[in-house]
Amino acid sequence: MKLSDNTLTILKNFASINNSILVKKGNQLRTISVAKNILAEAQIVEEFSRDFAIYDLNQFLNGLGLHQNPDLDFENNGHVLIREGKSRTKYFFADPNVIVTPPDKEITLPSEDVSFELSTSQLDKLLKAAAIYQLPDLAVVGGDGVVKIVVRDKKNDTSNDFSVVVGETESVFSFNFKVENIKIVPGTYDVVVSQKLLSRFTCRDYDLKYFIALEPDSTFG
Repeated sequence: MKLSDNTLTILKNFASINNSILVKKGNQLRTISVAKNILAEAQIVEEFSRDFAIYDLNQFLNGLGLHQNPDLDFENNGHVLIREGKSRTKYFFADPNVIVTPPDKEITLPSEDVSFELSTSQLDKLLKAAAIYQLPDLAVVGGDGVVKIVVRDKKNDTSNDFSVVVGETESVFSFNFKVENIKIVPGTYDVVVSQKLLSRFTCRDYDLKYFIALEPDSTFG
């Protein structure tokens, strides 16, 4: 088996959410952060023939980087054999019991109160602004007829901020996130937010979804 560039991109992103992963038989990848406030799931083109666990996903991916176009053989007990030309790597699997894994049941939003499109360029500018101004908070704010996303420091009334308008609304709300929890692959997203403190980011560029928890001080109406 060879891993596609899309799958490698998703795995690298998942490693930023949780550096361990349990891969289930089939073509779906799922992960959840140790704090259980970020869950991600993706459909990929590859079909895995067995369940296996990787404790250090970054190490595994960096090991793949030693090869140009490796072939992965998962038909061994306890390890994957990575082959290319005369090179071989035997990479051992982890005990699934030591890994924080997502619940088996499908995640659904308890309500769908606000929805908007977030483009690649808007997302990129928001995260860049948060890094430049060292802003820890991201908020989806409704008021004065518009929905905007603001990066700011909500504990500091005189902090710098940066915002983009992403839609229209008749409601008033402030859905608060931590910037550090927006660990998503660059792309355009359909975003739905529930006042029950959960959001769903659906990527248009990959078959990929994220469920990200809101901060408890979020308000609606």
